[in-house]
Amino acid sequence: MNAEDSALVALAHGLGEHALLAFGLALAALLAVVALLWRALQHRPAQGALGAAPAAFLLLRAAFGFALIVGAAALFAELADELETREEMGAVDEALTAALSASVPPSVLQVFALVTHGADTATLTVLGIAVAGVLLVRGRRGLALAWVTAVGGNALLNVTLKGVFERARPLHDDGLVLAQGWSFPSGHASGAVVAYGMLAYVLVHSLPARFHLPAVLVAAAAAFSIGCSRVFLRVHHASDVVAGFASGGAWLVVCIASVEATRWYRRTRVAKG
Repeated sequence: MNAEDSALVALAHGLGEHALLAFGLALAALLAVVALLWRALQHRPAQGALGAAPAAFLLLRAAFGFALIVGAAALFAELADELETREEMGAVDEALTAALSASVPPSVLQVFALVTHGADTATLTVLGIAVAGVLLVRGRRGLALAWVTAVGGNALLNVTLKGVFERARPLHDDGLVLAQGWSFPSGHASGAVVAYGMLAYVLVHSLPARFHLPAVLVAAAAAFSIGCSRVFLRVHHASDVVAGFASGGAWLVVCIASVEATRWYRRTRVAKG
């Protein structure tokens, strides 16, 4: 292990020893950045404009984004094997996990064990059906299609990426949470980013303006906390969660961009008569 790798391992160990402080500071920084970005991006489409979006156009763009993410992941996995970076990444992950197990009290782990259920498969399934049902009842077919595409597509994307990387989970024998299957990337992290991020997008198009920023901040806090809970509970390595945030964030951007492009396409078509 070279000097740079040793420094990363030492940094990971230090973060693990002060994990709660690091989590609090990172969450506060994330919310501050999200608030600043929101203030800077005040140009938003009019509410309700999605209506009956052309389904084929939206799904075609989403499918292209899906293929792009999977292709990029496959290329990264191939390069990782060639460069032997998995061993280096594993040393950093193990140092963080070992420090966490020694520094975080059981009472805190129990709180994170509750938080992590926010992105369980059952939770996201119920949420997905409920939100889609409400949108359909309210006649928001375009938003309903976008919501189902985002949440369902991410579930398929995560399974696909796990099959690409095939990384084993860390040992987790405290009994608080049990997890099976491949570890990289974290399905809870990506699922939380997509589900709660897309829910915030739906709420922005459904609620009065004064609720928009609070919805976005709550979604960001929920997704970040759920992802971090997987590291605290040691059912995922830190790199699994970072990759889950990345893949979920990329898919969320693809879905929202597809919806916005579809809205533009619909407005253009209507304007042309």
